[in-house]
Amino acid sequence: MTKSSMKPTCSGAECDNEAGTLQCPTCLKLGLEGSFFCSQDCFKKNWTEHKILHKKNTGLYNPFPTYPFTGSLRPVYPLSPRRKVPDHIAKPDWYKDGIPKYPPNMRRLNKHEVLDKAGQDAMRTVCRLAREVLDIAAAAIRPGITTDYLDEIVHNSCIERNAYPSPLNYNYFPKSVCTSPNEVICHGIPDQRVLLDGDILNLDVSLFYQGYHGDVNETYHVLAPGSKPSASANLVVETARECLALAIAHVKPGTPLREFGAVIEKHAKSKGCSVVKAYCGHGIHKLFHCPPDILHYAKNKSVGVCKPGMTFTIEPMITLGLNGGRDRTWPDGWTAVTVDGGLTAQFEHTLLVTDDGVEVLTARLPDSPGGPIILGD
Repeated sequence: MTKSSMKPTCSGAECDNEAGTLQCPTCLKLGLEGSFFCSQDCFKKNWTEHKILHKKNTGLYNPFPTYPFTGSLRPVYPLSPRRKVPDHIAKPDWYKDGIPKYPPNMRRLNKHEVLDKAGQDAMRTVCRLAREVLDIAAAAIRPGITTDYLDEIVHNSCIERNAYPSPLNYNYFPKSVCTSPNEVICHGIPDQRVLLDGDILNLDVSLFYQGYHGDVNETYHVLAPGSKPSASANLVVETARECLALAIAHVKPGTPLREFGAVIEKHAKSKGCSVVKAYCGHGIHKLFHCPPDILHYAKNKSVGVCKPGMTFTIEPMITLGLNGGRDRTWPDGWTAVTVDGGLTAQFEHTLLVTDDGVEVLTARLPDSPGGPIILGD
C-alpha cells in the first residue's frame, strides 16, 4: 500500500485505529479538514479536548453556547465589521442611529399609498436594481463559502449601483442582506458559517435608490457539482415558490388583501407544509415597511382591497410538515427559526397593482440563477 492510499488515523487522543467516515460536524461547518474518528463513542470521549481546536485554530465561536437551538444550525462569530457606504450615496433615515422615522399614527391610520406615474417609475427602477443584485449574489452560492462573503457581494453590488442596502442598520440590523439557511425562516445575519452541500439558503435583498425601496428574495439550493437536493428540501422550496405564484395570480384591482392568505395556506397544506404566521408582506415605496400588511394565512383580518398604483410585497414563509409554522427567535434578536428545527423556504416579489392586473417589479430574468429543480424517480 502506497503512502497516498493509506487510510487516516483516528483523531482521538491515544487512539491508533483507522479513521472511519465520521467527521466532526463543527469542523465541517468551520471548513477545518482532517478531523476523522473511528466511531461515535471515540468522538464523544474526545469531545472536550477536540472542541478546543475550533476556537484555537480559527478564532471562530458560537456566541450563544448555552442556548437551546431547535436544529443543527449554529451562528459562527465574530461578525465582520460594519461595511461602509460612500458619502455620495443617498441614505435612509436610519443610516446613523438605526431608527426608522415613520410618520406618526401610520399603523393606526392604515393608509394605503397609491403612487403616481413618477412614483411607479421610481419603483420600477429600484426593483430592477434589486433583482440585479440578488442575481449576482445567487450566482456565487456554492458549498465552502460563508454567508458573510455573500453579504460582501451584495453590499458592493449595491454601492456599484449608487444604492444603499436597506437592511444595513435598520433597527440596528448589522449587515446588508439577510441570509437564512435551512431552519432559519427569515432575518438571518450573515456570519462565518460555511455553506454545506445540500443546504438551502434564502437571500433577501433590499435596496434604497433615489428615495424608494425595492425588496426581493428567493431560496436556493447549495449544491456541489453533480449533487441533487433532498426530496424534503426540494418539496419545501417548490411549495414556497408555488405559493407566491398562486397568490400573485390573484392580484388585481378589487381583490381583498385578505384573499392572498387563503390561497397560500390552502396550497401549502395540500403539500404537507405549513405557513409561518408571525411575519407578513408589506407596503413598500418611499417607506421600507408600511401598510398594508399582507398576511399569508387563511381567515386573516387584513383590511382593504387592491387599487391601481399600490405597491406591496407578498413573501410567504413555508415550513416542512403540518406543524403550524411556529417560530422562535435566537438571542441575537433577529434570526427567526422553526420551532422543530425543520426546513423552511421563502420567496418574495415587490408588486405594482395596475389597471387590469399586476406588474411583478422584481420578476426573474431569463438568465436569473436558481429556478425549479425536477427530481427524477
